[in-house]
Amino acid sequence: MAAVEEAAVTAQPLDTAEGEKGTEEASAAPAAASSHKLVKLPLSRVKALMKCDPDVALASLESVFIICKATELFIESMAADAYVYAQRGKRKTLQRRDIDQAVDAVDEFAFLEGTLD
Repeated sequence: MAAVEEAAVTAQPLDTAEGEKGTEEASAAPAAASSHKLVKLPLSRVKALMKCDPDVALASLESVFIICKATELFIESMAADAYVYAQRGKRKTLQRRDIDQAVDAVDEFAFLEGTLD
C-alpha cells in the first residue's frame, strides 16, 4: 500500500514552477511559429530596410526577426536612459535634449554622438 501512495506522490509536480514550466513550453511553441506577435516593429519594413544595403541580397525570416528584436531592445534601453533625464527635469515626456544627454552620458551610445545634430 505504501508503494501506491509513494507513486501517487511522485506523479504530482514538486512545486508550481515545474507545473507552469510545462504549460509555458506548450504555449511557446505556437507563439514561436508566428514571430509577428513577438516583435512590435513591422517585419516587412525591416526587411525592406535590410535589402536597401547593396551587400544584402537575401534576408531570411530568422535574420529579420533577430534584427527587429535587437532594434526593439536598443530603443527600450535608450528610452529608459533618456527617461532618467526627463525625470530630472520633472517631465514625463521625452525630449530631444534628454536623448542627447543620454547619448553623451552612456558609453554604449558613444557611436551616436553627432548623429542627432
